[in-house]
Amino acid sequence: MHSPADFQQSLLTWYDQKGRSLPWRAKGHEKPNPYYVWISEIMLQQTTVATVISYFNRFTAKWPTVKQLAEASLDEVLHAWQGLGYYSRARNLHKCARQLCLEHKGIFPHTEKELMALPGIGPYTAAAISAIAFQESSVVVDGNIERVMSRLFEIKIPLPAAKKNIKEVAASLTPAERPGDYAQALMDLGAMVCTPRLPRCDLCPVHSFCKAYGHSPENYPYKAAKIPKPTRKTVFFWIQNDRGEVFLERRPPRDLLGGMMGFPSTSWATKGHDLQNPLDKVEILKEKLLSGIITHTFTHFHLVGEVSFIQANHTTLVGQWVRPERFHELALPTLMKKVVGLSEKDMLVLPYGECL
Repeated sequence: MHSPADFQQSLLTWYDQKGRSLPWRAKGHEKPNPYYVWISEIMLQQTTVATVISYFNRFTAKWPTVKQLAEASLDEVLHAWQGLGYYSRARNLHKCARQLCLEHKGIFPHTEKELMALPGIGPYTAAAISAIAFQESSVVVDGNIERVMSRLFEIKIPLPAAKKNIKEVAASLTPAERPGDYAQALMDLGAMVCTPRLPRCDLCPVHSFCKAYGHSPENYPYKAAKIPKPTRKTVFFWIQNDRGEVFLERRPPRDLLGGMMGFPSTSWATKGHDLQNPLDKVEILKEKLLSGIITHTFTHFHLVGEVSFIQANHTTLVGQWVRPERFHELALPTLMKKVVGLSEKDMLVLPYGECL
């Protein structure tokens, strides 16, 4: 490979001409908005740029500053986050906004160390914010940059074991000047040119630096064999009273979908259903297992669920009774919307809780 300075210059020249125009990026000689950088980086975790753009625009229109976000309720934030998934990100975003206002007067710290002390900000996000928002010479390595570095240096160690090596070679190329633009240039290179499949090497501004150029670059990065995801099962309970209201509860903060509203269920178990379920607190008048199943995939497992309709006379469950036509007002995650969809398909909900 030629000198790091030659590589940086070639990449930045390409970025100045071909870089993506994204709503959270500074334009021209504008200074980056740290709040925008932070929001976008949190949203982009496990989510594509195409999906994030509309969420980012709505989110920042509703809460233009970190102070306004801190003043919002958690329910409002979760509602705005609906559809993005990985809801712990939204909870930490809200918590972080409040901590920034309480401890930092709403001003983002500049260094990786200080940023990592805030909720929901890990090593990658801290590096990205410090480089892009504050021009700190931080080593930023996301999935796109991992792929670019693996190909540039022909790293033949499978991920995730290769992460240490990738970070080291990425550090050897990170410039002191324009580190934010450099990081975003690498991200754009990976997204637009050095793609996972069918990389467009003929358009790459740094292919002369790349050891994998002409040697099956799509084989990089090496990846360890995937372990099949287990399947867990559950039963969701559509508990309805004589006023046509349906019972919803708030999920425990540390559970999957923590802090979100949802339907009670048995535990999400790998083998069979947990015999302990919420119905020991419900006086049941009528019970019917609905036809059809719900499937949903999380990061580490698949979930298969059935739905049981319960006509309840009395319950000591702690939660909220809501008429189905008001579900849209709540922060229901996609999984719980699937429960609603299956329930509406299988039964006709009439006034006063009568069902056909």
